[in-house]
Amino acid sequence: MRLPYFDLSDKVAIISGGATGIGKGIASCLAEAGANVVIAARRLEKCQETCKEIEKETGVRTLACHCDVTKAKEIEDLVQEVIKIFGQVDILVNNSGIGGSEKPILKMNEGDWDDVLDTNLKSVFLLSRAVAKRMIERNKGGKIINVASIGGVLGWSNMSAYCSSKGGCIQLTRVMALEWVRYNIQVNAILPGYIETPMNKELFFATEAGKRVIENNIPMKRLGQIEELKGVAILLASQASSFMTGSAVVVDGGQTVW
Repeated sequence: MRLPYFDLSDKVAIISGGATGIGKGIASCLAEAGANVVIAARRLEKCQETCKEIEKETGVRTLACHCDVTKAKEIEDLVQEVIKIFGQVDILVNNSGIGGSEKPILKMNEGDWDDVLDTNLKSVFLLSRAVAKRMIERNKGGKIINVASIGGVLGWSNMSAYCSSKGGCIQLTRVMALEWVRYNIQVNAILPGYIETPMNKELFFATEAGKRVIENNIPMKRLGQIEELKGVAILLASQASSFMTGSAVVVDGGQTVW
């Protein structure tokens, strides 16, 4: 490899929510850099489909696992299975997330709030804690990447739970970075802006409201592509970022500076 500091050969990466969308893109790029990948999500069939695609395209080893990342027991089972099969975890990508119901605060109930905070924030705490323990025991460092959002630094009406969860994710990233720096574990966050995915394509391109969001909020006047997150993911997963920890890398077409 001409750029050895980006080489992930023989590394093992767990990607939560890695079966579709941004998570799938990150899983694919880590595999392209040589990492063996574990894709964990609630829909096992989708995990298996994505693993087969990645194996065919890259030749790395993959593992598909069912896991509800809001449940500590399922997370522990996941990590034990990965250690049993691969013997190590070098990279963790906390990507599982939901937007939740778009409701004003006065019309939200506890369930609306808890669903989003559990999936977007509690899961980052639970999965990072479980993986970091193994990284520390192995004593060879590691990389943790948390997929947050520019919603963690901006305020959006009717998205209180989502914005709170992503803001919390950014702060949790900083605290984990400080606590685990002594173990050579670097913890950083990616803050995507509006990225085109199969789930939001119709909203942005088939509705006037979606088109206005692009025109009025993104200086580049377009949505980001999943491919445009891959470079940042490889950077944060590799030795190229060995002096980065606690960082929040924004990828938003200029939205947060407009």
